[in-house]
Parts: sequence; structure tokens; C-alpha cells
Amino acid sequence: MLNQIDKISGIGLHLDLVLRKIQEAYLRTFEDLGVDMTIEQWVILHRISELGEEASQREIVRTNFRNRATTSRVIGKLEQKGWILKSRFEGDQKRFKLELTEKGEGVIALVLPEAVELRKRAIKDLDATEFETFLRVLDQIGSNYS
Repeated sequence: MLNQIDKISGIGLHLDLVLRKIQEAYLRTFEDLGVDMTIEQWVILHRISELGEEASQREIVRTNFRNRATTSRVIGKLEQKGWILKSRFEGDQKRFKLELTEKGEGVIALVLPEAVELRKRAIKDLDATEFETFLRVLDQIGSNYS
């Protein structure tokens, strides 16, 4: 397979096709659940949920691997939908605190079990060693471009 990389239009095309399938599965799931949400909105909403009381816009930018403007735009959409509240941390007027609203908690409760199932589907029929090898190979490919 490695000697065929040029014949299959490069590894980027293959990775892109797999990523598109994953994205389509998530978007279809959101639609089936009746939730109007993008993948980026889900990632940030879920991250706010995980961070809890410590959720800040700065931390989301730092851990989301997106630029500040994109993250700010997505956070604004989540706020418009009434899923989060954005305020300042008490005693720290430089940082924005992000909190789930009751409506946002409802979205998390609805979507999270389905997202967990989608993650399980991704590794179905792979044993632990295969998955560890897959992650190691992806990391190496990424390092090759650093």
C-alpha cells in the first residue's frame, strides 16, 4: 500500500474522505435528534460542559486548536441559541466565563450518549493494539509535517 501512495492521489485525500464520513455521521445524528448544531458548536459546547466552573473563552481557544476569531464566533452562536451564558470572572475582568444554561445542559444530555456511540463505532472491530498503532502512525504523519 505504501508504494501505491501516488496512485491513490496521496494520503491527504484518503484522510479527507474518512473525515468527511465521520462529519456526515455526526451531522446526521444531530439532525435525527432535532438539534440544529454544527460539529464545531458541539465540540465547544461539550468542552464547556467538561470544564464546568472553570470554563473560559481563553481555555477553549487554547484547547480547541482553532484561532481566537473562529472560536469567538462559535461561542457567539451558542450564546444566541441560549445554550451558554458569557460573563466575566469575578475579580478577573480580562477573562470571559462560559456557563451552560439549562437549555445547553439539555442539549448535552440529548447529544452526548449518541456522540459516545459514534466514537465507539469509529473503533469497532479494532483491537487495542491496532488502535494504538493507528494513533501512533497519525502522530508520526503529523510530526513529519512539523
